[in-house]
Amino acid sequence: MLSLLAASGAAEPIYWENLGLRPYLFEIGGFQLRFYSLAYLLGILFAYWHLSKMIKASGAPMAQRHADDLFFYCTLGVILGGRLGYAAFYKPELFQSLALFRLWEGGMSFHGGVIGVLVAISWVAWRGGLNWLRVSDYIAVNVPIGYMLGRLANFVNGELYGRPVASDFPLAMVFPTDPDQLPRHPSQLYQAGFEGLLLGLLLLALFWKTRARYRPGLLVAIFTIGMGLGRFLMEFFREPDAYLAYVVTETGLSRGQWLSLPMIAIGIVVLVYALVKPPVGGAAKVASPPA
Repeated sequence: MLSLLAASGAAEPIYWENLGLRPYLFEIGGFQLRFYSLAYLLGILFAYWHLSKMIKASGAPMAQRHADDLFFYCTLGVILGGRLGYAAFYKPELFQSLALFRLWEGGMSFHGGVIGVLVAISWVAWRGGLNWLRVSDYIAVNVPIGYMLGRLANFVNGELYGRPVASDFPLAMVFPTDPDQLPRHPSQLYQAGFEGLLLGLLLLALFWKTRARYRPGLLVAIFTIGMGLGRFLMEFFREPDAYLAYVVTETGLSRGQWLSLPMIAIGIVVLVYALVKPPVGGAAKVASPPA
């Protein structure tokens, strides 16, 4: 997709409608399998599959039965936390009507989803007598891939587009949902690449190629810092929601950026803790590869 965009002419913006995209995979009768729903499904299935592989490696802080519980409760946490967070952080009026439960109409908060997952992890860890921080490490490794799929689905939907940009910018794009029809940054792709793919590959490499999993909190700290920093930076390219534009005008930062600052701060604190504390489990037994 990026190569297609970059290969376009520099003088004219890219028109989303000319890419041949549509927001659903197929339609049967009145039912549509939308890419946004598919992104959630694939992200959750990937997380469950990969977590099941992770716990078979040495030093796992849980068993398969705990992974099964996490699959169920974290799915609830993503959906309920994401929706309730969206209402609390962005649209409080949703609490006043049944529109709060109309998930198919869109409206999910990443930060709310994170809170929901943390509550789910806390519940499973408490019930199973597990180390909460180490379980969080294992979950954090799997989140960015699902996030990437979600942002790609946003792009396919032509929503959550970026701020206006010069029409001769190589990736300038006009989205049909934009009432002003201005050339804009495809910020969904920026987020999918930075907060999704790059962060996901980094965490996967740290888990499988290093001893990071033996330092409680290290992986979740890197995830939290990376996601918070990525969201903070990408918000400079993303168009604020119309009803929240006043936040940028009054404070200079968007609502998403303000919510990301505590994430970065918490991540740094956890990172310091993880690096100061001695490793656990079989870390000392893992020898360096032979020369």
